[in-house]
Amino acid sequence: MIARAGAGPLRRLVVLRHAKSAWPEGVADHQRPLAPRGRRDAPAAGRALAEADCLPDLALCSTAVRARQTWDLASAQWGTPPPVRHDRRLYAAGADELLDVVREVPSEVETLLLIGHNPGLEELVLELAGDALDDALDEVRRKFPTSAIAVLAWRGTGWPALAPGAALLTSVTVPRGKKKG
Repeated sequence: MIARAGAGPLRRLVVLRHAKSAWPEGVADHQRPLAPRGRRDAPAAGRALAEADCLPDLALCSTAVRARQTWDLASAQWGTPPPVRHDRRLYAAGADELLDVVREVPSEVETLLLIGHNPGLEELVLELAGDALDDALDEVRRKFPTSAIAVLAWRGTGWPALAPGAALLTSVTVPRGKKKG
């Protein structure tokens, strides 16, 4: 398994696509809020991360309103949320730009949560995953929908060493909240 190769602690990159957003007329893309479904799904994503024992040491979040709201609702499901850095570079970023931001993360961070947008997140997961458990890669190739969570594991001395094909895609989940009524 690729994630066991190399030296250093086991690190996890948890990739969360923002929850379902609304499309209000006259609102700029960066300012779009979550839709009602997104407000249900974001807490479900937070619960899924807690249940999977996949809580981050640090979160990097796009500055877009829908990403920030996803973070707020997901992290509210945890006792003590980790620090979060809102980074404008994550908005509309491609895989290479996202990887550049991830590589800036301090080495003491072992589990990193990245909250952003497609198609960049999907591209990043596919670029980093040299292998996968079950059919996780096929799932991402088919679709990486809103609220999707991909967990990539790898061993390394620090985030600057994360390279294409170096990680094992251990899981892909798409948590959904329940409708009221």
